[in-house]
Amino acid sequence: MRIARASLICLLAAAGCHKPQGTVLGKSPDGELRTILSVRAGNTPPQVTVHGAMIERCPVAGCWFRLRDGTSIIKVDTKSARFVVVNVPLDTQMTVAGKVVAEGDEVMIEATGIRY
Repeated sequence: MRIARASLICLLAAAGCHKPQGTVLGKSPDGELRTILSVRAGNTPPQVTVHGAMIERCPVAGCWFRLRDGTSIIKVDTKSARFVVVNVPLDTQMTVAGKVVAEGDEVMIEATGIRY
């Protein structure tokens, strides 16, 4: 019984110390996940977190990329966060946090951080 109880305590302690796996660039994304469609429609707060696959990126410097989830595609700019995605493979699943901005008719996200 003591062994079972001690094992349970160790297991719970280890689970409580779990950190999200993956590589983080910029600030670690957190917050409620939103869909890209809702971001593009303007139905979200100015700071958002989205999840999807990187389907295209700046071929020269990796300072922007396009992210696709099951609802839509959005451009993500990484310049202001001072990181690039040139070494991140296309089709990588990632979580992105940032500020929603409009550039002309295009709605995009100025990233503060990504996790992949």
